[in-house]
Amino acid sequence: MTTSTFLILAASTFAVSAQPAAPNLSGNYRCEPEPDQCRTGTTVTITQNGKKLELKNEKGEQANGEVTSNISLDVGGPWNMMGVIYDGAIEWSNGTKWRKQ
Repeated sequence: MTTSTFLILAASTFAVSAQPAAPNLSGNYRCEPEPDQCRTGTTVTITQNGKKLELKNEKGEQANGEVTSNISLDVGGPWNMMGVIYDGAIEWSNGTKWRKQ
């Protein structure tokens, strides 16, 4: 192995390991209807596998999502929301907030 090959491998290994892990969002959440009324149900359970999320409310409705950074996530249909992770809660683009229980 040449020195340049070794340096390239070492640099690529560092770049992969330097990426922060996705925040742990698994758990039960309660919707706080402020400023807007809760549309996704009162309680939601999030299960997580890496950056992939599965959300399910107390009515059995489900949605899939993805952690997009260490402070943000996107959820597809039927809810279609973007969220910001802040102070132990998720603040959603639809005007609601979910607080982890």
